[in-house]
Amino acid sequence: MKVKTILVSQPAPKADHSPYLELSEKQKVKIDFRPFIHVEGVTAKEVRAQKIDLKNFTAIILTSRNAVDHFFRIAEEMRFTVPDDMKYFCESEAVAFYLQKYVVYRKRKIYVGERTFPELGKIIKKYKDEKFLLPSSDKLKDIVPETLNELGVNWSRGIFYRTVMSDLSDLSDVFYDILVFFSPSGIDSLFKNFPDFKQNNTRIAAFGTSTIKAATDAGLNCNIPAPTPETPSMTMALEKYIMEVNKK
Repeated sequence: MKVKTILVSQPAPKADHSPYLELSEKQKVKIDFRPFIHVEGVTAKEVRAQKIDLKNFTAIILTSRNAVDHFFRIAEEMRFTVPDDMKYFCESEAVAFYLQKYVVYRKRKIYVGERTFPELGKIIKKYKDEKFLLPSSDKLKDIVPETLNELGVNWSRGIFYRTVMSDLSDLSDVFYDILVFFSPSGIDSLFKNFPDFKQNNTRIAAFGTSTIKAATDAGLNCNIPAPTPETPSMTMALEKYIMEVNKK
């Protein structure tokens, strides 16, 4: 079956030159965006209940923009003034760049990894005397604590926000040719909202091994897996698939 409509289970991109916009125009397909999950912050009281005292830490490990937002939100709620000599270890340049929303970049000690947590771990290893705080969601990739424990550093995890399934009830009668997922939580949300979901002619696109596994474990056929050596991005994987099926 030809592809005419796609639903991406994420917020719409803010950039004017989104690869999804280019894909839509180039392949003449309609692409909608709808987050299947969203993030909700926990309260300062809940953070204190985890025995987290911000003044006890000398370094913050930041794996996402959400982690940045909620660390500074909790600091404000706790009336904690983040010291100027606090060290920030960011998993990627995107996270480090986002940090500028809260600190004067050139005046802070900021260390940046190369997109994967083990790469950031190589930098963290050089600062074993620091006391690290990892502000995270209730869902955390195993590679993060495994890496930190292997390094033998002094670190604590604080759950500063939670991943929550969105209400998708208004989509109950809407059909899309392709559903695009980026996390196991997105798959969970699909079946939470639609327990009787049948794939039928819907194609499933999944990014990352954990998402592909979650789709397969849920009984779905993953038609468009990414990344692959040939298609390192989701938009490239979608375009390759669309070109193959729409020309038939």
